[in-house]
Amino acid sequence: MKYRPLGRTGWMVSEVSFGAWAIGGTWGQVSEKDALAALNQAVDSGVNFIDTADVYGDGRSERLIAVLKKQRKDEIVVATKAGRRLPRQTIEGYTRENLTAWVNDSLRTLATESLDLLQLHCPPTELYRPEVFAILDDFVRAGKIRYYGVSVEKVEEAIRAVEHPNVQTVQIIFNCFRQRPADVFFCAGPPKAGRHSRSCAAG
Repeated sequence: MKYRPLGRTGWMVSEVSFGAWAIGGTWGQVSEKDALAALNQAVDSGVNFIDTADVYGDGRSERLIAVLKKQRKDEIVVATKAGRRLPRQTIEGYTRENLTAWVNDSLRTLATESLDLLQLHCPPTELYRPEVFAILDDFVRAGKIRYYGVSVEKVEEAIRAVEHPNVQTVQIIFNCFRQRPADVFFCAGPPKAGRHSRSCAAG
C-alpha cells in the first residue's frame, strides 16, 4: 500500500480507501458479519482511511466503523459527512443548530469524542461562504472535529471551497466518465499567494 499526506493534517493516508456507503445497506442487504469482514480485510491490506456519512444506512455505517475501531489498535482515519439529512438542499438548512445536531449524532454513532474529518455533503453551490466555515472552525476549537472539508459534485464548487484556508479535503466525483476535475481542478497549477496547496480525496 502507498500512502500520501492528507492536506495539512499531518496524516499519511492510504491511496486506496474504504468507501462505506455499501455497508450502510443502501445498495442491498449487507449483514453485520460481512460488513465487518470487509472492513477488517481492508485494514489488513493496509487501508487506513475510511469514508462514510451520517446518512449511509441512517447511521449504520458509522456504527459498524465504531465496532471496527473498538476491535482494532490500528491507526484509522475516518471521514464522515453531514448535510444530507435535510429534506431539501437549501442554504437555510445549514444553520448552527442543524450542524451541531449532525456533528453530535456522528460523535455518538462513531463512539468518539472528536471526529477525525467532517465533510459537508454536497451542499448547494451558494453555501461556500465564510460564515458557514466559521461554524466549522468553532467545532474545531471546541474539539468536536479535528479537521473539515467538502464533498462536491461540481469543479466550480471545489475551486470555491479551497479558497477557504481551513478546508483540508475536497472529495469530488472523478472516474472514466467524468474527467473534468483532472483538467480543471487537480492540475490547476500552484496555489495563489496565501492559500494552501490542494490535497484532494477523489471519490
